[in-house]
Amino acid sequence: MGIAVEYNPDLALRNYREHEIGNRKKDECLPRDLKAEEICGFLKKGQRNYWLYGEIPLLETKGNQILSRPKASILILEATHFISQGEVYTKGKYKVIKVFNDDKIYFEGFERVK
Repeated sequence: MGIAVEYNPDLALRNYREHEIGNRKKDECLPRDLKAEEICGFLKKGQRNYWLYGEIPLLETKGNQILSRPKASILILEATHFISQGEVYTKGKYKVIKVFNDDKIYFEGFERVK
């Protein structure tokens, strides 16, 4: 038996509406109003590893790897693995660096385009 660990080059969260209708916890969703310099919590099912030494994209997911263009550039400040009701989760905090409101390219691979 192996250890299932997912390496994520981005943080993908659900639309805030999923929390409002009761399908998801607040930290599983994007903030209702995304603002630069804001520190937010996140929660993801599974044991996930994130890049901590630089900016990564914040995406919206609809599930099944259906992802949006980057909504913002963020820094992961902390990530912790824990078990709840027999399931592994990753929770943490991220800081919003810049919010994107257009279709420009802001990341090239893992590098932030300035």
